[in-house]
Amino acid sequence: METENIRKSNNPSESEDNDGRFEWIVGEGQKGERADKHIAEALAGQSVSRSQVQEWIRIGAVNVNGKPVKSNAKLAIGDRIEVEMPEPEPLEAYPENIPLDVVFEDKDVIVINKPRGMVVHPAAGHPSGTVVNALLHHCKDLSGINGVMRPGIVHRIDKDTSGLLMVAKNDLAHASLAEQLKEHTVTRKYAAIVFGVMQHDKGTVDAPIGRANHDRKLYVVTEKNSKHAVTHFAVTERFDEYTLLELKLETGRTHQIRVHMKYIGFPLVGDPVYGGKSGRTLGMGGQALHAGVLGFVHPRSGEYMEFAAPIPEDMEHALGVLRTR
Repeated sequence: METENIRKSNNPSESEDNDGRFEWIVGEGQKGERADKHIAEALAGQSVSRSQVQEWIRIGAVNVNGKPVKSNAKLAIGDRIEVEMPEPEPLEAYPENIPLDVVFEDKDVIVINKPRGMVVHPAAGHPSGTVVNALLHHCKDLSGINGVMRPGIVHRIDKDTSGLLMVAKNDLAHASLAEQLKEHTVTRKYAAIVFGVMQHDKGTVDAPIGRANHDRKLYVVTEKNSKHAVTHFAVTERFDEYTLLELKLETGRTHQIRVHMKYIGFPLVGDPVYGGKSGRTLGMGGQALHAGVLGFVHPRSGEYMEFAAPIPEDMEHALGVLRTR
């Protein structure tokens, strides 16, 4: 049985204390950079723009060597950058009577099977119709750790990815599930149809992911301002020009599977951003990616629980077409 390991080094420049405060040292090759430009690039993985950094500098949220700094200040090797991100202005999410496919629920946790096309939490461009809006109607209470816009949300799956999502109904559950995610002990397996015939039976993509310089909405494999990302893959079925894969997440970065599959030359079928072959969707209404298996230790009982959700109909139909060719 063949195995492939694909690796790329990761040297993030910033460190985080998990409380919105960042601190790092200016290194070689960064001498003479403007403070606002340097900080925006260093924090690109946090969805930070240069204009945001300039505002933070104006209100005193940025220090260099313990002192306030101007946006156009030139940095020197060894300068210590300290940034304390201001709390965002709170928005409000409202309950909406949206049907949920509930796979499991008790007083601590709810597991749902999210349909493709549904956003997990409200954000710019998606103020309603999200999983959070539906949960606020369905549940009497949710964990408040992630604030009013993301109550109970401990992890996400993309809008155009279907499948299983766990949600915390109280702070005890939230802390436990978040720690399990941090320790990489949560089981997360996906089914995906990719372009190309994968020759290796299984393998691992170990490559850091960060925002693309040319478009901040996109993610790429990069060493600059990136985060460690690991995806394990195994071939489930091979077809003429396509492969059905089982993908297991070790880390959970934004767009991780989509970026990693593109990186190794097997982009997802139907992926409008990273697919590269938009005209070939096999009749699907979106990308062929489904979070089919989710397992975790129950926060209160300590029992390991694992759930499975069947792939959506259009993905099943696409596989049927491929099997008859």
